[in-house]
Amino acid sequence: MEEKTTREMIVETSRDVKWICRTLEEMKAHDSHLEQRIRSLEHWRDIREGEEQRARRISAGAGGLIGGIAAVIVQLLWGR
Repeated sequence: MEEKTTREMIVETSRDVKWICRTLEEMKAHDSHLEQRIRSLEHWRDIREGEEQRARRISAGAGGLIGGIAAVIVQLLWGR
């Protein structure tokens, strides 16, 4: 096995460093993309939960209104 010269080791190290830097940049870009997808999903979930809460409030309000109307009708018909 031949020993590498200092120049060959420097060239190889430089090549390795460039590869590592390129790989790290790719990982950062991938992480950024994943973070963006996670934020989009969290935003979608928040909107969905807000819509569900709004629907529950409307249902509760409608139920209260209908119950109030029914109570007035019952009082008018049988309350006297």
